[in-house]
Amino acid sequence: MKVAVLGAAGGIGQALALLLKTQLPAGSELSLYDIAPVTPGVAVDLSHIPTAVKIQGFSGEDATPALQGADVVLMSAGVARKPGMDRADLFNVNAGIVRNLIDQVAQTAPKALIGVITNPVNTTVAIAAEVLKKHGVYDKNRLFGVTTLDIIRANTFVSELKGKSPGEIEVPVVGGHSGVTILPLLSQVNDVSFSDQEIADLTRRIQNAGTEVVEAKAGGGSATLSMGQAAARFGLSLVRALKGEENIVECAYVEGDGEYARFFSQPLLLGKSGIVERRPLGNLSRYEQQALDGMLETLKKDIEQGEAFVKQ
Repeated sequence: MKVAVLGAAGGIGQALALLLKTQLPAGSELSLYDIAPVTPGVAVDLSHIPTAVKIQGFSGEDATPALQGADVVLMSAGVARKPGMDRADLFNVNAGIVRNLIDQVAQTAPKALIGVITNPVNTTVAIAAEVLKKHGVYDKNRLFGVTTLDIIRANTFVSELKGKSPGEIEVPVVGGHSGVTILPLLSQVNDVSFSDQEIADLTRRIQNAGTEVVEAKAGGGSATLSMGQAAARFGLSLVRALKGEENIVECAYVEGDGEYARFFSQPLLLGKSGIVERRPLGNLSRYEQQALDGMLETLKKDIEQGEAFVKQ
């Protein structure tokens, strides 16, 4: 398997590259790209870790050499959120970066499974889809917005609250990847019950966890290490699915049948061609149903912003 990380010199990219170097199956290739000239050095640094994963680093304007032959492309390129910024503030910078890089992916690795990490994910995934469509290579089963960070945060916060081992908890998180569009389905967590107040507090904390990190870093960045871990989990799930492992289910933000919005995060069964099955959300509590209904207008506006950006 060959995995390309775009934005590999950044905080998320370096953490992600480290985890992939140590966890990809033996014989895999890891290809690192960033516009920053330090990127080949990041690859050399990681190459000293004794695992059977071959690694190369590329820098400059042209990502093509890094993308050739890639089975999976994980894109973390872009600017980070700073205190006082919301994800919409990131849009003007990151939209152009995503458009440019996906343009190169479309031409060089059109069959790759693509995981978009770059915020605002609700909007950047729509941009990626429209660019791939322009090149005639869009396959909605191969493009993912990586929302795994919301899931690992939910798992952590629930296990802390309920005194459980984090490995026992798996919270499905659906909708989108910012603010009110993040909807943890706490009613579906096995063997755990919550009061109404706990549900409201946990939901709010999961939705605002990114801001928690931004404020705690006091202007020094946003969530990079936890995002690196989340992206590695999702990327490794894609690799395992491509290798033929069965019953791999992850939530991610993808184009579906449009029941809620054109793009929507939901549980997905993964396989050799990307998405094999989009799983239904299951039974929602009254609170969850109200939250779902209340988020859709915001989510649809985010998506329309991405579509309009490419069509300008």
